[in-house]
Amino acid sequence: MTPTMPQALIVRPISPDDFEAWQPLWDGYNAFYGRAGETALAPAITASTWARFFDPQEPVFALVAERAGELLGLSHYLFHRSTTRLDRVCYLQDLFTAPAQRGLGVGRALIAGVSEAAQEAGIDRVYWHTHESNAAGRRLYDKVGKHGGFIVYAGKP
Repeated sequence: MTPTMPQALIVRPISPDDFEAWQPLWDGYNAFYGRAGETALAPAITASTWARFFDPQEPVFALVAERAGELLGLSHYLFHRSTTRLDRVCYLQDLFTAPAQRGLGVGRALIAGVSEAAQEAGIDRVYWHTHESNAAGRRLYDKVGKHGGFIVYAGKP
């Protein structure tokens, strides 16, 4: 019997046909950050987020990582202007890998996919945030990016 090579990991733009496979990853991402059960996002937010990926007027984009037809991870990113640069920048807003796939290069491939999309758009800066408790994510981020020392605050207007 000849051993088979594992199928390659593919990072690609999300497709409208991906919704059923994307939804559990999106839910997992939100649960990781405490948005589940009573604190879950309203369905209207998920619907709006999904619609933005396919609206050419929106600067919001999504990639998925897939192997053998199974979605293993997602990344959502947006391009925006900055007060400290002439050119736009890319904010990698959401990154999630299915728990069983962690440590296998999915997150790294998704970050590379976002970086490539930014380069193709003429953007030379990609940045992202994570929670200080995300030790596994931070191990990867320390290898592919540089922590700038900033602390993020949020407030209500």
